[in-house]
Amino acid sequence: MKAFKVIKSPEAFQLLADETRRRIIYLLRAKEMTVSQISAELGLTPQAIYHHIRKMRDADLVEVAREERVDHFIETYYRATAEMFNLSHGEGMSPAYAAEKTTEALQALAKIGLRVRTDPEVVARIVELEKRMEAVGAKEERAEAIASLEDVDFFVKQDIGHLAKLLTMSDKEFTEYLNVEREYRKLLRSLLEEPTKVEAIAKKA
Repeated sequence: MKAFKVIKSPEAFQLLADETRRRIIYLLRAKEMTVSQISAELGLTPQAIYHHIRKMRDADLVEVAREERVDHFIETYYRATAEMFNLSHGEGMSPAYAAEKTTEALQALAKIGLRVRTDPEVVARIVELEKRMEAVGAKEERAEAIASLEDVDFFVKQDIGHLAKLLTMSDKEFTEYLNVEREYRKLLRSLLEEPTKVEAIAKKA
């Protein structure tokens, strides 16, 4: 298993959009498991798990770790192909797929009382700004170094990456990051259909 792997394939992005597949990846980052073991852990049928495993193997997210003979059967153990995956949105995610996911997220805001417009032109602008924020101060070699850290939890590594990025940004990069973030927030707030609700939430916070 590699310590770090950059995901650029649009197909891999779409596979990881599924919650069950993400849960399988989390399990297989921690230890090698069979389809039956994953099935028992997630409460799904072996057939369903194998279907997900096959798709993730084709996308090079999961691989065969080893095989063991048990009586007259061969047990196949799987593992994730990396301990940490870096989703490179700027290079891997197609504009159409990124726009689709952003639109879904914006529409879901209504479930917590925040209704916003989802005009295609504005969604495309949001995707562009997100890519710009991700790119400012990003360094692949640093991400690889963080991924190789031992005895550090996966989620802690995510926090380390964010902290390291802020700590190592030049003043010029940080100013650029803040300017893009301000533009991003201004654009989001312009989409609100009922801005008074946001103001009420802000006052309660």
